[in-house]
Amino acid sequence: MRRRLLAAPVVEAPAPWLRVAYAPVGGLLGIGFASHPDTGQDLVMVVSHDGHGLFDAVTGEKIARDRDPDAEDDNRDADPAEWCRGLGPVAGSRVRIAGLFGGGLHTSGGDGWKLEVVAPAWPNERVLLSRDGGLPHSGPHGEHWWHIFHSHYSELRAAGFSPSGQTIAVATSSDLSLWTADRTR
Repeated sequence: MRRRLLAAPVVEAPAPWLRVAYAPVGGLLGIGFASHPDTGQDLVMVVSHDGHGLFDAVTGEKIARDRDPDAEDDNRDADPAEWCRGLGPVAGSRVRIAGLFGGGLHTSGGDGWKLEVVAPAWPNERVLLSRDGGLPHSGPHGEHWWHIFHSHYSELRAAGFSPSGQTIAVATSSDLSLWTADRTR
């Protein structure tokens, strides 16, 4: 099993998944999902040593930034390792965060998609995508499972689906990668 995982190259995610963003974020600590209150579209909150940012999960565009989130934090009782104050269109709400200090994201999405993080050559973790359950490495690579991300250059912080199942996010200590379910593919 280990040899098989080590031999699998990083490949593009299959349809309907489309990689929409790779954003450098130095000192990334964690990420979380929110829904745009007007459109219901997935948003991704990023927490780093340099503040908080909010990304549109469909376009990958950064839509809000707060370099000093503690200055306006009116809920200091909330555990900063698990929650942060929303920005931009989700201001006034709290966003659950997963990353360096704990927490987790959904490992299954819509239509039977699953994510698994494996470390056949620890500490370099890999993110595997599969469909319709079962171990992602049980069938042929590129047909039944796909190695879509390899964190050989930075420490993996979190990987998972949005609650809607329409977004995959992978965060390392240095960047954020996003895939969206493009139903036109």
